[in-house]
Amino acid sequence: QVQLVESGGGLVQPGGSLRLSCVASGFPLDYYAVGWFRQGSGKEREGVSCISSRDSWRYYEDSVKGRFTVSRDDAKGTVFLQMNSLKPEDTAVYYCATVYGTSWCTGPNVVLNDQHFTLWGQGTQVNVSS
Repeated sequence: QVQLVESGGGLVQPGGSLRLSCVASGFPLDYYAVGWFRQGSGKEREGVSCISSRDSWRYYEDSVKGRFTVSRDDAKGTVFLQMNSLKPEDTAVYYCATVYGTSWCTGPNVVLNDQHFTLWGQGTQVNVSS
């Protein structure tokens, strides 16, 4: 079955850390760029970060730059999002999504548009609260 499954969410205090995982099954992740998105309660879904298919480019939205790190292990079909120095405004459901091709999420002018991504996970809840 072709699917993405996120895990690693939970409740953390401000300033804390979480590591999200996105496991792909039913297809080889190697040729796919992977994006991370989030949706807070009552808010629109927004892009957070993405990593290109050959791990040659990584992109971060300004709101998470310097705090979040995206990485991938294609041998395990897994992409990670390490989230440090978490803030209450990071509270959201976090989703990973894939798009096929080596040109996605590359270059200096990445636009992280969820409309380009074709396969989505079910999401994992992250709550940052004291």
